[in-house]
Amino acid sequence: MQQSILAGGALLAATNAHANQSPSAYTFEDGKPFHLNYGIHDGMFHSHAGDNFIDQIKYAHSIGFRAIEDNGMMERTPEMQSKIGETLAKLNMTMGVFVITSNSWHWKTSLTTGKQEWIDLMVKDCKTAVDVAKRCNAKWMTVVPGNYERSLSPEIQMVNVIKALRIAADILAPHNLVMVLEPLSDNPDLFLRHSDQTYMVCKAVNSPACKILFDMFHMQRNEGNIMNNIDKVYEEIGYFQIGDNPGRNEPTTGEMNYKNIFKHIYGKGYKGVLGMEHGNINPGKDGEEGLVKAYRYSDDFL
Repeated sequence: MQQSILAGGALLAATNAHANQSPSAYTFEDGKPFHLNYGIHDGMFHSHAGDNFIDQIKYAHSIGFRAIEDNGMMERTPEMQSKIGETLAKLNMTMGVFVITSNSWHWKTSLTTGKQEWIDLMVKDCKTAVDVAKRCNAKWMTVVPGNYERSLSPEIQMVNVIKALRIAADILAPHNLVMVLEPLSDNPDLFLRHSDQTYMVCKAVNSPACKILFDMFHMQRNEGNIMNNIDKVYEEIGYFQIGDNPGRNEPTTGEMNYKNIFKHIYGKGYKGVLGMEHGNINPGKDGEEGLVKAYRYSDDFL
């Protein structure tokens, strides 16, 4: 009986300790930098900082974030691109990815076809991206090769993609820029869907300008086994993105144990940006504060 009471007391203590470590127990406006470099996006803190992205960046810095990402950077004016870059430089923050795109070519049948029109458009976009990257102090740019071309075998499509990406890499590499290839889960027609497939493409392109964007939301949906798969392809990973599944919201809102995942990534010595490419599960200021507490909780792995 005494042993049962002691065991019960130990279980209660452990339960209480676990409860004290829930996201709600963490301070919202802590201000200290996180262990990993999480990158906010436009709109993530608009309830606290307003709709101006520059103000959101400054606010995010004040509560501990040291990076941003902006998929739509190429669609901003050159003046705004430069202003974002200058703001990041003053705050000693890092610019994460923006998407290399025009006319949404990355969502259509494109590089898989081997057609010159898509290669020409990619070359044009990459050259534009070089100028954009200089203005906003970016290094990484997201690239999605496009959809399957059903009239060609998977092997021929793979060759077409590799040949096209070698051309893109030759444009970006002299500027120390890196395109990060993103396998996605949005629909089954997309050519890149798995980390091992993307790893193979990067090895074949064989350039420091071509790496993997390991979006953990998409990879959880497509293949799971996140930490083991990170290990298998880590030497070609250039960038991570975050999103819990289901829902694609902040950590702690779904099935993924991001505290363990972040600890694993930290232990591998990763020093780059982890883009917060997800929504807030709750709206308004309460939702934004809950998001930050979730990151404080998930980042508390040491």
